[in-house]
Amino acid sequence: MPELPEVESVRRDLARGAAGRTIAAVIVRDRRLRWPVPAGLARRLAGREVREVRRRAKYLLIGVGSGTLLVHLGMSGSLRLLDARTAPQPHDHIDLVLDDGGRCVRYHDPRRFGCWLWTGSDPARHRLLAHLGPEPLGPAFDGAWLHGRLRERTAPIKSLLMDSRIVAGMGNIYANEALFVAGIDPRRAGGRIARRRVDRLVCAVRQVLGAAIDAGGTTLRDYVRADGAAGEFVGRLNTYGREGEPCPRCAAPIVRAVIGQRSTWFCRRCQR
Repeated sequence: MPELPEVESVRRDLARGAAGRTIAAVIVRDRRLRWPVPAGLARRLAGREVREVRRRAKYLLIGVGSGTLLVHLGMSGSLRLLDARTAPQPHDHIDLVLDDGGRCVRYHDPRRFGCWLWTGSDPARHRLLAHLGPEPLGPAFDGAWLHGRLRERTAPIKSLLMDSRIVAGMGNIYANEALFVAGIDPRRAGGRIARRRVDRLVCAVRQVLGAAIDAGGTTLRDYVRADGAAGEFVGRLNTYGREGEPCPRCAAPIVRAVIGQRSTWFCRRCQR
């Protein structure tokens, strides 16, 4: 699944390539996504200017003045900026045709777990966004906030870090990597982590996400940026998917465990 750095990389590409353009037409080839594409979406969007492209957690928020288009890439979705004359391939479900010589934003989603939804009100109040915690790269996410939310919690820190009510948008790849950078065992109960170590974890989250965004995200299978390029952070992963390989800090073998039904990789020697 594309995680926060991948979605932010796509957002930046779309902001450069689509913001300020008018949506000349909307082509919906298949409405059967995680939730059906609203029947009136083409009518609402056609003729509207793309005023901004924002991100909240793993959602893209495309503002067109009269409302906001909420897009989630699901497990296998991607958004590409293409020539609208490019023949659609299987699983190319939606095109936003722009007014700048025939380019389009094309949505591709083999597993159809993504979504395209519309809201005419404040998107922060939408049912999919209203419960979300602070952005991990924003000022509200700091050691005091995280330590307060972890207090007396017995769940593993890895699971708590991926709880969108605590911090928005942290996925499996970057939770693994941030815990490695912070030197924290992902199995440790959240309430048993001292404040100074929580501060270190917040710094690690910011460091890992920032570096991944700069690298265009991580391509493991389906993810590509809006320009078709792969994310380059995959070559900088310390633990994720590296069972049996030497730890880059101490050379002990990376081990794998299942925490909250998600595969987790860590170093038993470095992470405590």
